[in-house]
Amino acid sequence: MQMTFRWFGQSDSIPLRHVRQIPAVVGVVSALYDVAPGEIWPAPDVDRLASTIDEAGLRFAVVESIPVHEDIKLGRPARERLIDNYCASVESVAAAGITTVCYNFMPVFDWMRTDLAMSLPDGSTALAFDEAALAEIKLAIGASDLPGWSTRYDAAALASLRNAYSDISEDALWEHLEYFLLRVAPVAESAGVKLAIHPDDPPWPILGLPRIVTSGAALERIVRMVDTPANGVTFCTGSLAPDPANDLPAMARRLGDLRRIHFVHCRNIKRTGARSFHETAHPSSLGDVDMFEVMRALHQRGFAGPMRPDHGRMIWDERGRPGYGLYDRALGATYLQGLWEGVSRSESSGANAV
Repeated sequence: MQMTFRWFGQSDSIPLRHVRQIPAVVGVVSALYDVAPGEIWPAPDVDRLASTIDEAGLRFAVVESIPVHEDIKLGRPARERLIDNYCASVESVAAAGITTVCYNFMPVFDWMRTDLAMSLPDGSTALAFDEAALAEIKLAIGASDLPGWSTRYDAAALASLRNAYSDISEDALWEHLEYFLLRVAPVAESAGVKLAIHPDDPPWPILGLPRIVTSGAALERIVRMVDTPANGVTFCTGSLAPDPANDLPAMARRLGDLRRIHFVHCRNIKRTGARSFHETAHPSSLGDVDMFEVMRALHQRGFAGPMRPDHGRMIWDERGRPGYGLYDRALGATYLQGLWEGVSRSESSGANAV
């Protein structure tokens, strides 16, 4: 397992020299955040970012992410050109020596929260979601109404996109994902890149938009629909856990047996009602994710790829990008590394005893 840490480039308030000081962190997860969805990632820009990370004593381990343009998800004619561009971006990433690309297929909205600073009893703040609160949000001025979401859609553009998806069923979205993968996965395999689809967050429909990457069965369907080692998943505990039907250790074992877990996000959440939850610190005892059992399942199935602590709380009066402060994610990285070491030693001792 390779411990990594997400970094948002030069605009990130957390410098790479601080990331370098987190015990056991060897890699960085980043992207070209100034390239619009659908545009080709220029190889020189990817090389420049990789060099910056390398000079800090780390390595560019995962691209998260190359965004999938909405016209691809909608199955519009423009998807032909846009998928060609996506393939070219994958090749630019491969040329820079990066072997894992995380991406998602969520219509319009990426991760969704209704509160970016929910107060917890210990004085920290965390991201939270409540479907009743989401229903109260009026999208009057566009996506800027949504906590934590991009402002690239004004009200008219957002309304147009939501209207376009009104004719897209879950079955149609599955067909569009398969079409995308049939084109992109062979290019990724040829380039030596592993594609790792991220589950929908949270794992249910949002604002009337279909969501399909919500369960272990869905993830298995994706890796089987284009059966190549390049087509895999990002196993994100915090995205899947809000649905109590998702048995995370069992899912890790099944996907691990298929050798299709290419990247792992570890985050804990506490369910507070039907389709309501808030994020917590990473330890198992503080939420509904049994992180030890997840780690044990991954280790038993031979996971050897990149892992990162996902969203963290804001602690110790830190201010910064919601979910992406330094301190709590650094604590998460060391906790996860400790769990991994403990699982590794216990498994080794058990094998020796036999």
